[in-house]
Amino acid sequence: MSIRILFLGTGPLALPTFQSLCQSTTHQLVGLVTQPDRTGRGHHQHVNPLKELAISKGLVVLQPDLIKTPESVAALRETQADLFVVAAYGQMLSKSVLEIPRLGTINVHASLLPRYRGATPIHAAILNGDAEAGVTIIEIVQKLDAGPMLGAVSTSIRPDETTGQLEQRLADIAVPLTNRVIDEIASGMATRTPQDEALVTHVRKLSKLDGLVPWSKTAIEVEHHVRGMQPWPGSFSHLNQTDKPPLRLQVLSVKIVDSATSANQHSPGTVIEVTPNDFIVKCGTGAVRLLTVQPDGKKAMPTSDFLRGRKVSVGDTLS
Repeated sequence: MSIRILFLGTGPLALPTFQSLCQSTTHQLVGLVTQPDRTGRGHHQHVNPLKELAISKGLVVLQPDLIKTPESVAALRETQADLFVVAAYGQMLSKSVLEIPRLGTINVHASLLPRYRGATPIHAAILNGDAEAGVTIIEIVQKLDAGPMLGAVSTSIRPDETTGQLEQRLADIAVPLTNRVIDEIASGMATRTPQDEALVTHVRKLSKLDGLVPWSKTAIEVEHHVRGMQPWPGSFSHLNQTDKPPLRLQVLSVKIVDSATSANQHSPGTVIEVTPNDFIVKCGTGAVRLLTVQPDGKKAMPTSDFLRGRKVSVGDTLS
């Protein structure tokens, strides 16, 4: 049975599913609801690939500042959609919005619920050193990410994977899962499984300050942090050296060093070894070798290139 679908999404997680729905020969995609256009540094307009695709397909595009206003709710009703599909939209949906589609509203959530309800489930999976991550399709209810589950798919997290890389893989594996769930809803065959409230964990939004490298933690946790904070909010620290102002340094990749090298009594954040190619920083337990960095105002570079332009010595600190 063919149904009318309205898609609500903005971020990278949403794009592959939206592209798939645009190409659907089974169901009718009637429009896109996405976040308002944003202006970045230098007054450059951020490109929204979902909006560009929707316009090229002649679809209705709605970009309300607040989706719960009476005007926005009226615009949503005018689409006459049977089902709302949400993926990384960025706004909470009010009761007045959820009451519109006759078949309800489903959400493409990037975690294996009930683990990691909230805004940053992909970050959390890497920060916590999880072995796997996944996507769960849920029916949206008023309580955050608490609705019944309609389907899920999992994948192993790769050893060197960043949040951005994992997000792209999850976005891709979400496509067949979402299509299957939509077909099941349309045919009345969807199975709804309640979440186990005893297993619920929550994750909060991150700020730029969350990117500060926690050198006092273990080397394993520091390595997880560096991968988990890429590409946003970014993993950073400040290089402190005698007779030089502190230098803000993005730490883009690190490698945990062996226990013999890290058995050093320096304080966490101290440079304990320098080679022509990199330098090693002490953590609360263990140490890490900095492989890729980005000095403030410059491009990302191998640490060997950074060291050719700035001398780093044992005893310098990162804080």
